Amino acid sequence: MQTKIQKIVIIGAGFAGLSLARKLAFCGLNLDILLVDKKSTFDFLPLLPDLIGRDLEPDYLVTDIEKICRKYGCKFLQADCLGINLDKKEIRLANENLTYDYLIIASGSETNFYGNQKIKNYAYTLDNVLDAKKIVQSLKQGAHDNYVVSGGGYTGIEVATNLQVYLIKNKLIQRGKRVIIIERAPKILSTLPEWMQDFVKLNLGKLGIETITDAVIEKAESGSVYLSNQRVFSRAGLIWVAGVKTAAYIQNLQVAKNAQGRINTDCFLRVNDSCFALGDAAYFNAQDNYLRMAIQFAITEGEHTANNLIRLIKGKQLVKFVPLDLGYIIPLANNRACGKVMGLDLKGLLPLLLHYAMCIYRSHGFKNKIGLFCGLFKGGER
Repeated sequence: MQTKIQKIVIIGAGFAGLSLARKLAFCGLNLDILLVDKKSTFDFLPLLPDLIGRDLEPDYLVTDIEKICRKYGCKFLQADCLGINLDKKEIRLANENLTYDYLIIASGSETNFYGNQKIKNYAYTLDNVLDAKKIVQSLKQGAHDNYVVSGGGYTGIEVATNLQVYLIKNKLIQRGKRVIIIERAPKILSTLPEWMQDFVKLNLGKLGIETITDAVIEKAESGSVYLSNQRVFSRAGLIWVAGVKTAAYIQNLQVAKNAQGRINTDCFLRVNDSCFALGDAAYFNAQDNYLRMAIQFAITEGEHTANNLIRLIKGKQLVKFVPLDLGYIIPLANNRACGKVMGLDLKGLLPLLLHYAMCIYRSHGFKNKIGLFCGLFKGGER
């Protein structure tokens, strides 16, 4: 039986943190739940590239975190975490220190510039709705002739195709505007099956997007982007989606982590007896295969950890986390996609529709769901 009010602090109001808070809010226990995030809004990250190519209303991708917390009956504090003392159960913020009975680290990931401050100052990122707005504004103003996308992974492909669709729809291709993907590996999407790589390359070619592999951005300055293969793009806008890392406070935490700073957890998603790590902050080993960063895992990890916290408070044994991989989809802005769903290889329009249906389902609020439905299915460049 619960003998005292348990203080639970959740760092990060992303998919993992919010799914955990929602589950705890309606569990029937008397809990003191505090959600901490440096932002005031939850931005629906999976559809940020579509703000560029599909003219979505940005407001449909933004939800006030405090409003969500009121709905869940928990408290919200907008603050940046500066450090954690796991032994003392203390969290250091700019203006105060917090204590906790249980801590959940779910602060996601952020763009990794690998220490290159000059590129960081020059490049566009795509970490939130405001970033997407800046890219759209540059397109409207005709600020660049060349849009150089650094990174040929999932996000880089999505961003590049949405940029190109914008240029096509607004007849800017005829004015010499173009999109170029730069990938340091020999192939784009190098970790995916060859048939997916081929499908994406075919569609990139149809859209007129140039792909340069075995190259990196060496510098960006005075409106030009310089590659390691000696090519230079002038009047260039650089969109940097070449990798992510965890927040600085996680990087400084003295626990086992991978190269990105994701925290190694045990089979219960624990860091220690009173701390859990979820979502992009966690590096979870499932049957000798570490989970990739994916929203589906973040949500289920949040729900599972909520159930385990309830079990802990009730004095019951923890249950191991067993992830269910529903698959993944690479959506392209020309209304094509490819992926693996429930073990099936899919390509064409169907996986794109599945991707958007899931995005609408996972968005917050009825108004946002309706707005996204109308915006996403009003058509794109074929």
